[in-house]
Amino acid sequence: MITNIHWLGHDCFKITGEKTIFTDPYGLKAKDKADIILITHSHSDHCSPDDVKKIQTENTVIVATKDCKEKLTGEVKIMKPGETLEVQGIKIEAVPAYNTNKKFHPKENGWVGYIFTVSGNRIYLAGDTDYIPEMKTFKVDIALLPVSGTYVMTADEAVKAALDIKPKVAIPMHYGAIIGSENDAKKFADALKGKIEVVIMKKE
Repeated sequence: MITNIHWLGHDCFKITGEKTIFTDPYGLKAKDKADIILITHSHSDHCSPDDVKKIQTENTVIVATKDCKEKLTGEVKIMKPGETLEVQGIKIEAVPAYNTNKKFHPKENGWVGYIFTVSGNRIYLAGDTDYIPEMKTFKVDIALLPVSGTYVMTADEAVKAALDIKPKVAIPMHYGAIIGSENDAKKFADALKGKIEVVIMKKE
């Protein structure tokens, strides 16, 4: 199920299937080709124009929040929470992403996570978020969840999120680049043992 998901560090994944999708490109080491780029918000470790250029072709479609638009070139489609879009045959839903007990990602900014379908699997990219009540409504097969704390959920909060979402597989992210370590990912995995399958990915 997850052989087509490659973690490139932080919140950046390369997901292959009907199309090649990159999420929040950041710190990319190699040039590549993206059909679709999903950007959750305008912070520089998520919306990095230099990294976008490494994978952008004339046919690439970027899906992003409104505050990212001025940083980007090419075809950019703007989404806000609650909207759905079809891009190159891939259905994309924008869902809320915000902080509840800190001020880095206010709800009023309209920043997002994405739920999108690749190879028959609904994948949830949480973006920079805390554990929020909307998660109870998400129906997904694979959840990519931040675990580092400070700007996003802690590992313990991410466990609560995973138990609400009930994916077949949960993959921890948002550690090892700016804040957080593999210990956060391990703590998350240990707490979910016997409840939800957790895959800790090696950075590629």
